[in-house]
Amino acid sequence: MSEGFGDRSLPLVRTVWAVGPLLRAIADSLSARFNPVTVRAEISGFSRAASGHCYFNLKDSTGQVRCAMFRRAAEQLSFNPADGALVEVEGKLDIYGPRGDLQLIVERMRPAGQGALFEQFMRLKARLEAEGLFDPGRKRELPVWPRSVGVVTSLGAAALRDVVTALRRRVPHLPVVIYPASVQGAQAPDEIVGALRQAYSRHPVGECDVLLLVRGGGSLEDLWCFNDERVVRTVVAAPMPVICGVGHETDFTLADFAADLRAPTPTAAAELCAPPRHQLMASLELMTERLTASVDARLDLNAQRLDRLAQRLGKPSGRLHEARQSLLSIEHRLNGLLQQTIQRERRRTDRLAPALREAMLHNLQVQQRRVERCTTALRHLDPQTVLDRGYAYVSDMSGRTITRAAQVAGGDRLHVTMADGALEVLAADPEK
Repeated sequence: MSEGFGDRSLPLVRTVWAVGPLLRAIADSLSARFNPVTVRAEISGFSRAASGHCYFNLKDSTGQVRCAMFRRAAEQLSFNPADGALVEVEGKLDIYGPRGDLQLIVERMRPAGQGALFEQFMRLKARLEAEGLFDPGRKRELPVWPRSVGVVTSLGAAALRDVVTALRRRVPHLPVVIYPASVQGAQAPDEIVGALRQAYSRHPVGECDVLLLVRGGGSLEDLWCFNDERVVRTVVAAPMPVICGVGHETDFTLADFAADLRAPTPTAAAELCAPPRHQLMASLELMTERLTASVDARLDLNAQRLDRLAQRLGKPSGRLHEARQSLLSIEHRLNGLLQQTIQRERRRTDRLAPALREAMLHNLQVQQRRVERCTTALRHLDPQTVLDRGYAYVSDMSGRTITRAAQVAGGDRLHVTMADGALEVLAADPEK
């Protein structure tokens, strides 16, 4: 007779399990049957503990499974997981003993469909890089003190609120110009290119001198419009510096490589082009101090030059004294020459006959009269003689000679040199 399970003549042998061994047995069965396992689903309830471990659920329309991703694996992530993101994970099914829950221990995670998109991203990046579009040598410095800031993003984006909040906090005096464009979807590349070109066309009139291209984080698919070749080439053609702040710190797009500067977040993009107000005030105070010191130094230099010129010019009375001394010297020299001539002629006369003596005496008289006329003429030219007759020499306080009443106005201070000294007077109003 068969002794099968259905033979009820034999007593049934039942295994009585403790909970722990039962859970371990189930875990071993799951591991042998399924592991390793790959799951494609949507993230829900994502959280990152202080230890670095990540906990979340993977769900679809038919169910969900608890997941744990330990710090070692989480540190290898190339993106920031978030609720609602569609991902593919690889890991091992296990039973969490303390609660008896089924859980998936995730060892690798990537955005769903990333493989094909990432390959397309890398091919386009290599081609544009070979053209020199990402060359660091073509990147421009940001303006130290921007006069206005332009922002290309969606009007409903949280990134716009973050940028405006940061700019209002740091540089409330700067005007902000918004160039709206979709930042996700099939229409986004055309709208971004149009917004950029609108900003470029207004650049000559100074509407903005630095431009921010921003949006918040998302999956590779969400950010794909910033990898569009048209968008990249339009960013490269910007006449003003462009800061690209797309996604989170770990997100990279081709627009980041094309821009003059990449920011890890939209808020960081705003902060990079907007020095804090206290820094602006400190720079302004420093420039004021330098300007004041420069003006003071220039005034001191010009004052010294003026003093040297005044010393070289001297006073009119001093120049008159020099002229008088020169005339006296000439007179003494003429008298000496005259005496020498007389003595010489006298000796010659003594040697000549009496007839010649008479002629010489006549000639001497003529010469004496000529000398007297010269002496009289010289005395007439003597400035002191002119001053002794009641005339005066008039100049302004800078030493300029005054010869006509039209050269002065009422109340002007004048320097009057007379025969026995000098006076300072005020000119009367000619109309009174």
